[in-house]
Amino acid sequence: MDHNDKYTVLKEKIGQYKSAIIAFSGGVDSTFLAYAAKDVLGSNVLLVTASSSTYPYYELEDAKKMALLLDMKHKIIISEELDIPNFSENKPDRCYYCKGELFKQINHIADKEGYHIVFEGSNTDDSNDFRPGRKAIKELGIISPLSEARLSKNEIRKLSALFKLPTADKPSYACLASRFPYGETITKEKLDRVGNAEHKIRNLGFRQFRVRSHNDLARIELGTHELEKGWQHRDILLSTCKNAGFTYVSLDLEGYRTGAMNEVLSKEELDLS
Repeated sequence: MDHNDKYTVLKEKIGQYKSAIIAFSGGVDSTFLAYAAKDVLGSNVLLVTASSSTYPYYELEDAKKMALLLDMKHKIIISEELDIPNFSENKPDRCYYCKGELFKQINHIADKEGYHIVFEGSNTDDSNDFRPGRKAIKELGIISPLSEARLSKNEIRKLSALFKLPTADKPSYACLASRFPYGETITKEKLDRVGNAEHKIRNLGFRQFRVRSHNDLARIELGTHELEKGWQHRDILLSTCKNAGFTYVSLDLEGYRTGAMNEVLSKEELDLS
């Protein structure tokens, strides 16, 4: 089944409901899901974006712009993860508590405003990584239409390009909490430090990267095709991270990869998802 056939399946999945709320980040997946939902349900869709310390302001601004471009209803809520018990301690199941709190809020909006279902944008590639948040999503009855239609990230990008969505080639993004090794306490100051460093590195023209925070050390993961560029601009990367508040700065020779902080987890810990 090619990606066009899968889009038909996706519309059939969405069409099982009369109205929906979409957890909307403005990234590749949630924007594509929003486009498809509007295609099927018209104006009976509400986009909900959570503003928090783990979601930098520039991503929130992107979500606002994308909702306007799609001409869809958009609600912004506050979901401060640092106030959630078991989150700031940063244990391997941190994401379970975060997603649980977020989707409880969104479910409440759905009940209050009469929406039939809540969608979120996981795709089939997400099942290949450690994501304990999936457990909370299942427990709360949240539907993942992209995953149910067996759409991969690459297929979503192809379809997004076909439909001329500006997110077709947008780099993947994950919440800032994913920049910290498990066990290191997460604080607003640390989140801001990482967010500021990444924002400045993005403005230097780097596309797919992460600044991983190891206390006072910034470990920069760049896409393998940008490693040479990173070495050539190491002085700028060094000053950028130091100005953001880091004492030491390193460039990871293995380059960017999703779930890098999960590489230290045991099989038993990985089974949490």
